[in-house]
Amino acid sequence: MGTVVMKFGGSSVATADLIRRAAGRAIRAKLAGNHVAVVVSACGDTTDDLIEMAKEITDRPDPRELDQLMSVGEQISIALVAMAIHAAGEKAISFTGGQVGMETDSVHTKARIQRIDAKRIHHEFAKGAIVIVAGFQGVDANQDITTLGRGGSDTTAVALAAALKADTCEIYTDVEGVYTADPRIIPTARKLPEISYDEMLELASLGAGVMHSRSIEFGKKYDIPIHVRSSLTDVPGTMIIEEVKDMEAVTVRGAALVKELAKVTIRGVPDKPGVAAQVFHQIASRNIVVDDIIQNVSRDGSTDLSFTVTAGDLPAIVEIGKDFVKKLGAQDILTDDKVSKVSVVGVGMRSHTGVAERMFKALADAKINIQMITTSEIKISCIIDRASAQQALRVVHDAFDLGREG
Repeated sequence: MGTVVMKFGGSSVATADLIRRAAGRAIRAKLAGNHVAVVVSACGDTTDDLIEMAKEITDRPDPRELDQLMSVGEQISIALVAMAIHAAGEKAISFTGGQVGMETDSVHTKARIQRIDAKRIHHEFAKGAIVIVAGFQGVDANQDITTLGRGGSDTTAVALAAALKADTCEIYTDVEGVYTADPRIIPTARKLPEISYDEMLELASLGAGVMHSRSIEFGKKYDIPIHVRSSLTDVPGTMIIEEVKDMEAVTVRGAALVKELAKVTIRGVPDKPGVAAQVFHQIASRNIVVDDIIQNVSRDGSTDLSFTVTAGDLPAIVEIGKDFVKKLGAQDILTDDKVSKVSVVGVGMRSHTGVAERMFKALADAKINIQMITTSEIKISCIIDRASAQQALRVVHDAFDLGREG
């Protein structure tokens, strides 16, 4: 028998009818001769509602207790999906992340999966049951509940597919696949029939909200084919795989936008070995992920060091910023919590020239100023003012004709 992991996002289980629809898909996959594991997110806006409840109590909820609270949403979903399968006459059993051996580190609200003990799932498969697993959560070595960060149910699903050696991992969502840009912002965005792990990983990390970047890391590492598709239709979606036919013939595969960013600049940093290590050690100790980093040319023995973080992490940076300045003997620290990042991604950049010029010209023609530029082998990113974010995505998408078929 084959093994299929199916993941249903919050919008795909937001109502009783949608839950029954998800249950029906799982049943059909089982009747087709597969072992079936279903990973479920919290229904609708449940997680947002729980976070709002916490904020009514305190502006800074304890991370451990916040995980205890947020994990409740998925536990509701798994029970309801299992009930729907039972009502349709099939066997099903629901489990929390901890019950299926989803062990993580102890970084609350953004934990990382350490290992999965799939014995209990295999035991239920042998009994003919469809196994329903709570996404987004696990337990640490102390059996404390942890959560994987927003979008973490994708990571649960692909990691579970790897642990079960599944034939495929199907990600059901409210869109029909992966698009050349967010179709809610760019109506002309085109659905991609397939995309490589490398391209999808870049797009996911750069704001393409359809998939969680860590889930793509698992897919690439364990070579799990990931099928992103709509929960409302049977139309084929987008396959995320190792190689796409003629992948280098397409210069740019897609464009993405990270809207909520903050820029930090430490001015007058002594230009000597070890200074950058000190700065980013302190940031890492607060479990803050740094995005783009730029150091300016040294002048008079000092330099400026700029980097970006998610807007939500800026208060913590400000809190430790004075310590940066004092310990390093820097001039001061400046912050801007109103920036965004627009990016283009494509494996074809490795073998084509002129991509940067084309992107920069499109932004210049739209009178959008570029504050920072970062690149990798397959992406170019520009930090811009947030007020111009959606316009920037549109002009870049148009500049590379990403809405054109073929």
